[in-house]
Amino acid sequence: MGRLIQADRRATLTEITTRYNRGMQQSICEATTRTTLRRMGYNSRRPHRVPLIFTTNRKKRLQFARDHQNWTVEDWKNVAWSDESRLLLRHSDGRVRIWHKQNENMDPSCLVTTVQAGGVMVWGMFSWHTLGPLVPIGHRLNATAYLSIVSDHVHPFMTTMYPSSDGYFQQDNAPCHKARIISNWFL
Repeated sequence: MGRLIQADRRATLTEITTRYNRGMQQSICEATTRTTLRRMGYNSRRPHRVPLIFTTNRKKRLQFARDHQNWTVEDWKNVAWSDESRLLLRHSDGRVRIWHKQNENMDPSCLVTTVQAGGVMVWGMFSWHTLGPLVPIGHRLNATAYLSIVSDHVHPFMTTMYPSSDGYFQQDNAPCHKARIISNWFL
């Protein structure tokens, strides 16, 4: 049964029982399957939802973490974070369930990735000290639109929160964030 679970974490109790019974002289019922799986330490739960992150970005995130692993809380207090997010107006949870043991809940085979789509898109920033502006984005975000947002909101926020110029503005590696006009503006 453990191999059946490892092969398909999303299999239903009925599917696991059916697969197990194939080729067996004596078949078992779903209650026996459930009891056996629980004794083995497996539970059926909804999986953790995590954003879809490609290998390149995983490596960049790991490098960022390594570069800043010795920062203190005081160092992090000087960082203002920004990002875009899509607020979904309608969402279907899909009712997906997976089988996992207690210590496996963050195993990649036990996760469901999410991709942003539909809804209302906003840009925002925050720091240790306060929340910054939340700006609605009415269209696809390109470098020109992003420049309009940062030029209107980043400088006022940073000069107010970090008047002695000891603050850092942190953004991710979205293509519009890395455009030449954005880099030139920050310089």
